[in-house]
Amino acid sequence: MLDIDVATLSRLQFALTALYHFLFVPLTLGLSLLLAIMESVYVMTGRVVWRDATKFWGTLFGINFAMGVATGVTMEFQFGTNWAHYSYYVGDIFGVPLAIEGLMAFFLEATFVGLFFFGWKRLSKVQHLVVTWLVALGSNFSALWILVANSWMLNPVGARFNPQTMRMELTSFSEVLFNPVAQSKFVHTVSAGYVTGAMFVMSIGAYYMLRGRHVGVARRSVTVAASFGLASALSVVVLGDESGYTTGLNQKMKIAAIEAMWETEPAPASFTLFGLPDVANETTKYGVKIPWVLGLIATRSIDTPVEGIKPLVANAEKRIRDGLPAYAWLEKEGGGPTAEVPAELEASIGDLGYAFLLKRIRPDIENATDAQIHEAALSTIPDVPVLFWSFRIMVALGFYFIALFGAYFYLVSRRGQIQPWFRKLAMYSLPLPWVAAELGWIVAEYGRQPWIIDGVLPTFLGVSKVPASNVVFSLLGFVLFYTVLAVIDLVLIVKYVRIGPSAEHDGSIKQPVQAAAN
Repeated sequence: MLDIDVATLSRLQFALTALYHFLFVPLTLGLSLLLAIMESVYVMTGRVVWRDATKFWGTLFGINFAMGVATGVTMEFQFGTNWAHYSYYVGDIFGVPLAIEGLMAFFLEATFVGLFFFGWKRLSKVQHLVVTWLVALGSNFSALWILVANSWMLNPVGARFNPQTMRMELTSFSEVLFNPVAQSKFVHTVSAGYVTGAMFVMSIGAYYMLRGRHVGVARRSVTVAASFGLASALSVVVLGDESGYTTGLNQKMKIAAIEAMWETEPAPASFTLFGLPDVANETTKYGVKIPWVLGLIATRSIDTPVEGIKPLVANAEKRIRDGLPAYAWLEKEGGGPTAEVPAELEASIGDLGYAFLLKRIRPDIENATDAQIHEAALSTIPDVPVLFWSFRIMVALGFYFIALFGAYFYLVSRRGQIQPWFRKLAMYSLPLPWVAAELGWIVAEYGRQPWIIDGVLPTFLGVSKVPASNVVFSLLGFVLFYTVLAVIDLVLIVKYVRIGPSAEHDGSIKQPVQAAAN
């Protein structure tokens, strides 16, 4: 393992910690809003069963929130320990939304989480309801600023390279904040979180109703979750379409890799519903295509082509060559207090990041051969099969959620008989939103490789200059630490689900299973 380079080890460590942390983020987003909805019903109706439901789901929310904090804090430290050059090169831009998230969103959320748990007997109904809504608002604000920072990595607007400091610097905070990628990514991600929260509530509620326990709380919770989940699942699909459009504008290679599309198709491009990507032969076997769909999603037109992998590699090769003059000038003149980019090199500075791709092949990149430039251009292709299948499984799960929530909502609204097998289906569907969320993360983040900042800084250049053995040691430590946290989280969730909500006012004591049919 020590033979693996520092960049690969650092990527592996951050990927593991991020994927684990992202197990808690969607549930926090979804449960916080469901708590606010349930408590709103309690305040409006005065029915204690809704208070019991809010308290019960609030307990599970608290466990999840604590685990999210414990796993999220360690991620930020990695920017200094594992990604020191990245932090130096773009810290002026990337650090701003992260700082705002900590000072405004996280402190807001953490403060009112405490009031949520300890304020039931100290605050009036309306005051506590305001606290609960502020918890939900804080959770969503936190996601907003994190995704603003993340989206800048995918579409680095509002910044410029300073030849005097040899780093990227912020030029327009408003452009960073209103980055179109951030807007689409935020609404898509939080909607996926709402689906996760709804499935969590519906699955556990179905479990209770199958066993005739806590039926009053379970029936009401499932009703709210089914309607909320249906709206959220529909939003995920619609907003995912918008995310696909922004990706088509700013990350053309990612779109081509998701489609396993090596050649540019005539407009409007078809969407490959199913196929077997053959990377060696640069083709997709047994492709089943839906006409026009990809073109409409990625370009919002019927006459704009979606570029394939091969022409995008050719374009990358051109940009590598175009960036070399700027690199050669910076080697001689950059870093000084009076360094000013000559007018004829302004365009070349924009392609400097592509020239950096050669650094993985040879240190004196100004002497790179044609073959080495072509090799560097080929490195801009992410792992096609991984993206192809991750995207399709994620989309299939999205439509499955619409069908499941829609059927449950229809039966509940029509007071129809809900068969035990359907409740079991809902119960066993519990892990699926997490599968979809993790696959979405893989598509978004793995799909931008080899860039840590798209078109600006290759991932391998962002790492710290530390021995590989140090990263191995910290990686093993994180695996051990997070495994312990996973066991603790699972034990606590199972414990409180078995205890269940208070049965004092929910009308479920000695209530037969048949009473839950509606």
